[in-house]
Amino acid sequence: MSKVAVKKKAVVEESTSVLSDAKVYARKIWLAGLGAYAKAGQEGSEYFKDLVKSGEGVEKQGKKLVNEQVEAANNQIDSVKTTVTSNVSSVKGKFEVRLDKIEKAFDNRVASALNRLGIPSKQDVEVLSAKLDELSALLDHVARTK
Repeated sequence: MSKVAVKKKAVVEESTSVLSDAKVYARKIWLAGLGAYAKAGQEGSEYFKDLVKSGEGVEKQGKKLVNEQVEAANNQIDSVKTTVTSNVSSVKGKFEVRLDKIEKAFDNRVASALNRLGIPSKQDVEVLSAKLDELSALLDHVARTK
């Protein structure tokens, strides 16, 4: 029996040692968790401030890049606008010249056709009107002298 008692005592001591080791490790793990929590609380606000600073820097760079791209796009738009305006003015001038030529040709042909039909032109009517004014003036003069 004495052998059994010694074996039980060794097993009990061994299990007590494992249990105390487990308690020690559990306590260390608990303390490590508390330390991490405390450190995160202390350094967390500073880390947050660093993140905010980094974010502000990136935001400034982004705004600068966007502004540069907007300015470049506006310059391209202005350049195209100037080119289009110039082209439109050129085409408009050519169109007006051609339209004037067409109008003159049309007027000449209509006047020619009316003349062939015996209908007087505007110039003919103006000449006749001037002659009538002369004759009226002469008649008035003759009537006064009588």
